[in-house]
Amino acid sequence: MLITSIGQGLLWAPLVIGVFLTFRILDIPDLTTEGSFPLGAAVTVSAMISGQSAVVASLLGFLAGCVAGWVTGVLDTKLHMPSLLAGILTMTGLYSVNMHVMGKSNVPLLTQKVLTNYLPATWSVDLQTIIVGAVVTGVVIAVLIWLFKTRLGLSLMATGDNPAMSAANGIYTDRMVILGYMVSNGCIALSGALIAQSNGYADIGMGIGTIVIGLASVLVGEIFLHGRQMWVRLTGMVLGAIIYRFLLTVAMGLGFPVDDLKILSAGILVVVICLPILRTKTRTRQQLKRYLKQIGADEHEAESTSSLNRQASPEGLLSRDSK
Repeated sequence: MLITSIGQGLLWAPLVIGVFLTFRILDIPDLTTEGSFPLGAAVTVSAMISGQSAVVASLLGFLAGCVAGWVTGVLDTKLHMPSLLAGILTMTGLYSVNMHVMGKSNVPLLTQKVLTNYLPATWSVDLQTIIVGAVVTGVVIAVLIWLFKTRLGLSLMATGDNPAMSAANGIYTDRMVILGYMVSNGCIALSGALIAQSNGYADIGMGIGTIVIGLASVLVGEIFLHGRQMWVRLTGMVLGAIIYRFLLTVAMGLGFPVDDLKILSAGILVVVICLPILRTKTRTRQQLKRYLKQIGADEHEAESTSSLNRQASPEGLLSRDSK
């Protein structure tokens, strides 16, 4: 169960990283996710059926996701649409695009060679999935760490932190936002390509609920592993994806039907959102109690001292009151 969760979590990790880029770095709620994820799967599967290798097809899926992110970025920055509406419009349009790419609602992979087939056939499916997921996710993390050390990456983070100040310092914030959308949706589409190869098919409805999966995994990862350094944050996203898949696997092992996985995903998201809030409230309440206890002790000591001073020198109290 754990091994399977690790393998599936690594395949979903690029999606979580993509959601992290827009949600945390740019501070933008991007709903393009539910369109770019099946887009990556559709382009990859269609390219493989056309004779392309799994590596080339996966790269084409990544590029298709970048194009989808570019469209959302243009709607957001150039046409000045609210980011939420821009994502919804792109997601809606991508439904028709995905249908045209696949030609039908479901396209299976039959004899095509997927990424795991490049590994020795004697290895188990779980081990092959873990290795492929680890390699692809490791490459994504390495490229992003390098990117965020460059001037371009620093400008991207600065745009997310303070767009007005970034623009005042000569950063083209519109370009940075578009770049963020492109990289984010490219990673999401790449995850769709990996999941399609793992499942053996691409389906028009496989993107439903992916934004919930991404957000829940991001928040779970931040609970278990958080820090300021980018490599720590990205590693936390991978850990969040694995933990999230493990929770779903445990739920299925307990007898939950597959049809209830979406509502279970929503429930996990509610829990991981409320948990830090409740923890913060509890910590604040405890700190307030300790503070009030200290203040009460100090006030008692102050009243005792003041009483002794009044008994020893009543004139002093009058002089203080007169000031």
